[in-house]
Amino acid sequence: MVFQYGIEHEIAFLNKQGEFADFSNTDFSIFASIIDSLPLHETDYPQLRVGDAGIKLKRWYIEGYERFTDKGEVSGCSPKGIEIRTTIHRSIGAAINELNESYQLLIEAIAPYDLTPVSISFNPIQKEFLPTPPLSNFEIKRRLSSPEKQTADIPMMSYGPDLSLSALGMSVEKMIDVAKKLTYYSPWIVPFSFSSPFYENKLWDGLSVRTWHRTGARPAVMVFLPEGATQIQSTPSLTQVARVKAEEGRIEFKAFDSCADFDLYASLLTLLKGLILDTTLERRAVVPDEKEHKYVALHGFNDKDIHDTAVVVLEAAYSALIEPYDKRRLEPLFLMLDKTIMTQAEVMKQRYEKTGSLLMSLKSP
Repeated sequence: MVFQYGIEHEIAFLNKQGEFADFSNTDFSIFASIIDSLPLHETDYPQLRVGDAGIKLKRWYIEGYERFTDKGEVSGCSPKGIEIRTTIHRSIGAAINELNESYQLLIEAIAPYDLTPVSISFNPIQKEFLPTPPLSNFEIKRRLSSPEKQTADIPMMSYGPDLSLSALGMSVEKMIDVAKKLTYYSPWIVPFSFSSPFYENKLWDGLSVRTWHRTGARPAVMVFLPEGATQIQSTPSLTQVARVKAEEGRIEFKAFDSCADFDLYASLLTLLKGLILDTTLERRAVVPDEKEHKYVALHGFNDKDIHDTAVVVLEAAYSALIEPYDKRRLEPLFLMLDKTIMTQAEVMKQRYEKTGSLLMSLKSP
């Protein structure tokens, strides 16, 4: 089976005052100037989608809440940060390399603005996002067009990756089955990525505020089907019509937290590949189990049942993989399960205990 891979990675920032830069204190124009300074790769199209407002033009774009007038004209965008997306690659290593290259170019571009990138998966300061000004009549109608638009305020508070896989020649029925499988087993794989232990400017009780607030209300997995294929009707959505040709067959895992170490994305993409190849795990779900995700968001692998099930799932993926380099990529995940290495959330909590500063705890040592 020939796989293809892509990554979307959202980045948050601290501003020059040392504050968390978000929709409450950062103007769209600052991020727009940064994006303008970055290169446009003409060969990226048509595989990269530009989107409704034309903001998603480059490999980097402003992640935010796009605003529209009553006539449906773009009127602005409340920013939350910058997203990097890769083009489609035949190997996980190539996707990671491109992500690293794009990240380094972004670091150079933000230097004049005194912005510091931080890895966090949920806004650690704000309690909620409320659109200002209130929604126009057009926007109210637009929000009703899909389950995801109805919960579009949640992504304004959360930061995380979309890890995408597709397999050449996979049938629509198999794509949907894979999406159901990954949706069911999501609670036992997302703790590998946990990185949001702060909420409302203080330490939270658990490990992933993002998972607590997001997964269940939002999808764990989305699969993009060719036009004309029968869609699964669910809330949140499991399937969606591909918006460009290159999206057809894409299986997008959306429930991981953001990872500061891009090599962890390589491990997680390999885990997803192994789960697609696996034939032993039989459970399926159309929508993610919100109660289970809330539980795991609090306890992670510290809960014995969560830990033991994660071992079963990881070993199933490992056994399904053939190439030795794929199996090696799963080693960091096994080390997390046996507590040899800590998850990012645990590292951040430890930093907080040493410094007493939430914002300092977001920075890399």
